[in-house]
Amino acid sequence: MKPTIVCVVGPTAVGKTALSIDIAKRFIGEVISGDSMQVYRGMDIATAKVTPEEQQNIPHHLLDILEPDEGFSVFDFKSKVTELITDIRSRGRLPIIAGGTGMYLDSIIRDYALSEEKRDPAYERKIEADIEKLGINAVYDRLVEVDPQQAKKTHKNNVRRVIRALEVYDRTGQTMSEYQQNQQEESPYNVILIGLDMDRTLLYERINTRVDEMVEQGLFQEARYFYDLGLKNAPSMRAIGYKELIPYFEGQLTQAEAIDLLKQNSRRYAKRQLTWFRNKMVVDWYAITPETKNEVFQKILKDLAGFLLST
Repeated sequence: MKPTIVCVVGPTAVGKTALSIDIAKRFIGEVISGDSMQVYRGMDIATAKVTPEEQQNIPHHLLDILEPDEGFSVFDFKSKVTELITDIRSRGRLPIIAGGTGMYLDSIIRDYALSEEKRDPAYERKIEADIEKLGINAVYDRLVEVDPQQAKKTHKNNVRRVIRALEVYDRTGQTMSEYQQNQQEESPYNVILIGLDMDRTLLYERINTRVDEMVEQGLFQEARYFYDLGLKNAPSMRAIGYKELIPYFEGQLTQAEAIDLLKQNSRRYAKRQLTWFRNKMVVDWYAITPETKNEVFQKILKDLAGFLLST
């Protein structure tokens, strides 16, 4: 039989962390972070990283494993999570992946055949310099030439994706499209996908409130610390919560404008997350509100007990 894993998905600020801990407590599980930015040490406030107190003695994995100047790819995530799932199950525990980075979770669920080539910061800087010199259109046209399929799926303003697709081709001689065509359709796991959703107005209010709370907790001081270390162009500083504050540090925005931009980008990110999960995954969705959270969580735990018995 395929090994069983539980994945908790949904937009930012909806309650995934709390639910994953409840599931782990009820079913003797361990939580694996499915967030691409919580791997970085010290980057706690912007990533809404679960605190030791919130963990309630439940083992958590893929938190604080890298320095902020290190890269972390989908391939890295998949390799580490595959090992963790085997380890957690060997101890008779249930692996629970909780997070909102859709592509990372999909790499596990559908067993992506990924390029083993790690990101090369020097290559990224070279292409970024080309973009500054020649413009994004010239660089994007090259992607259209070498990998038209990937170009159709990648907007030219998504600079990171454009660079990554070119990097894979230049370093391996194989296009990103060719790698993706090797993906397995059938998952190597018995996956139970639980999704949390919330009315948009309520969700956006929660996101705005969370940003205000982050600011009170010291978000600007946290971001400034890494900015002052010279990490402005590091992959970790491209995360929502940091990149919006850099213009403030450089005198281009007021603090209020930076906060408004962060709220706006966080809301847009939540919308993109939901679009990804609805289009790419078969999810059992549960609608919650702040008032019905406990009731819905109890229903999820009851439903999950039935799912696990049938596997």
